[in-house]
Amino acid sequence: MSKPGEFVGSLDCGTTSVRFIIFDRHADIIAQHQLEFPQYYPHPGWHDHDATEIQEHAERCIEEAVKQMVDAGWAADSVKVIGITNQRETAVAWSRKTGKPLCKAIVWTDSRTKNVVAHFAAKLVETGIEVKPGEWHKGKDGVEALRNITGLPLSTYFSGIKLRWMIDHYPEVAAAHEADDLAFGTVESWVLFNLLGGAAAGVHLSDLTNASRTLLLNTTTLQWEPSLLAFFGFRSSILPKLVSTSEVYGKIAAGALKGVPVAGLVGDQQGALVGNKCLKQGEAKCTYGTGAFLLFCTGGEIVKSSHGLLSTIAYQAGPNAKPVYALEGSIAVAGSAIKWLRDSVSMISSAAEVNDLAAKESTSGGLYFVTAFSGLLAPYWDPGAAGMLIGISQYTNPSHIARATLEANAYQTRAIIQSMLLDSDAPLKHLKVDGGMTNGDVAMQILADVGGFTVIRPEMRESTALGSALLAGSAINLFGWDLTKPETLAEVNTKGSLEFKPNLDEATRQKGWEGWQRAVERAKGWEEGVDE
Repeated sequence: MSKPGEFVGSLDCGTTSVRFIIFDRHADIIAQHQLEFPQYYPHPGWHDHDATEIQEHAERCIEEAVKQMVDAGWAADSVKVIGITNQRETAVAWSRKTGKPLCKAIVWTDSRTKNVVAHFAAKLVETGIEVKPGEWHKGKDGVEALRNITGLPLSTYFSGIKLRWMIDHYPEVAAAHEADDLAFGTVESWVLFNLLGGAAAGVHLSDLTNASRTLLLNTTTLQWEPSLLAFFGFRSSILPKLVSTSEVYGKIAAGALKGVPVAGLVGDQQGALVGNKCLKQGEAKCTYGTGAFLLFCTGGEIVKSSHGLLSTIAYQAGPNAKPVYALEGSIAVAGSAIKWLRDSVSMISSAAEVNDLAAKESTSGGLYFVTAFSGLLAPYWDPGAAGMLIGISQYTNPSHIARATLEANAYQTRAIIQSMLLDSDAPLKHLKVDGGMTNGDVAMQILADVGGFTVIRPEMRESTALGSALLAGSAINLFGWDLTKPETLAEVNTKGSLEFKPNLDEATRQKGWEGWQRAVERAKGWEEGVDE
């Protein structure tokens, strides 16, 4: 006899893998299944995904995790609601009529669009943005207008730029755009479209956290911005309908969870902020996955950064709730540098091994690794920066390189935290961390030593998935969860955490930091984008 259960599911569509996790009311994991999917690097700086493969992997993960739950003795209908969280900015273009992708998805890390950025940077200066009928802001005012509307700078990172490249380079996408058959979305939009019935149902939605990464959303009005559609040359017919991060969007059309509502949609980094219960102003977390992302909750206020950080939407707890905002520092390369050590240069055979290799040396022997595989994001914002190992001598060995890889992660985190302190005046006493890279004790001790702050690593680190589960559960009031009342989440994820305190003396820390800044200066501006 199967036991009746009350659980919430989370579909976590990351950059390299998809997983489906089933949680109980305490955030204990009942069942989970994870699958890696193929990465495509057809040219230097290019990074593609096949959107159909992401969808197929997502559906398989759901089926396998539900099977695992049933095999453990739980009733098949124990999952009451699911949430979706996703790698952000990755751009998907598909046909409304067929429901099929029109080209490969362009991944957030991809930097092929340097010339598109250069073109629109020139357009901002020369023509500008029509902020009101007949009122144009151009030059410095144009740059400022874009940041005021979106919270973002022009960068290869954001999906609107990727979409423009698709329309300009793929005839199928351009034709669909002209014919009003093009559906544009980020990964949550695409996965939801398929789960809720595909082309037959035609449900095309995007939540505010993902939409706030397109360069097309007005983060104040919470609507698509007509002046930016005109600026980039997009028809409004391509856009998804905007929704909050916590409401019922529809029911799953087929498979093991047929009829179960989907009620949480959130970009992965905002998901981790919610999953860490950083719901109030001044609370921060950093997730170390493929990249690393530090989010600092600013409450109901949009805080504009003057030090290279992004203003972004953290979550909106329901269609009528006020949005909560965050400052974000985005690092393009974190875990992917370890993957590079493993897959491209065969220095380690597993990702975990980087910690053992780095531990063989107490310092990196004067070596710095600027991991600018696709330019540098926050706080530098240089798409032309190149990856660079500097300080190599005959003394240098693989352990020094492994250690320099982990230090690069720590130095970039420190750069972001220093910017955050300048923007927000709130001192950071400790940093909550999660994500695959945080499993390594050596990596976390290096982070504490380089940063000069305490690093807190929770025992249950599936914060991203938990965030989308909390949003989904909250939407239907499962377990009495209510994001607007954090006390209702008191029993969620109360397991312990481990603290890493800095052991390095200040003089050594400062010397290393100055060396890092010199290394970054040398890496900058290696490849310039040109306006085609």
